Amino acid sequence: MSDTVFDKIGGEGAVNAAVDIFYRKVLSDSSISQFFETTDMDAQRVKQKAFLTMAFGGPNNYSGQEMRNAHAPLVAKGLNESHFSAVAGHLQDTLEELKVPSELINEAMAIAASTHDDVLGL
Repeated sequence: MSDTVFDKIGGEGAVNAAVDIFYRKVLSDSSISQFFETTDMDAQRVKQKAFLTMAFGGPNNYSGQEMRNAHAPLVAKGLNESHFSAVAGHLQDTLEELKVPSELINEAMAIAASTHDDVLGL
């Protein structure tokens, strides 16, 4: 078995489940849901699954925009540290809900944290 977070958490099936649960949490959070009002959520889920798969060390089929460019319109609408923290919290809650072992959650959260400056345009 590979040493990637992707393989350790259960591969494609686990990532798909995580993304679906994650966006249910995000879209029900009134502090951040406004950033998704005009988003095609089916397309967003596909992009997020591909991104997480690649970020977690799985096959790289991600063809979306670079993080900084993709989030620039949201930064212009006020995306800030509190929003990033809320999204990260939903990711952690999702992984915990899926009973991912804590050491893998820590690895996944470190990967998510590495996107911080690009997402917020810093």
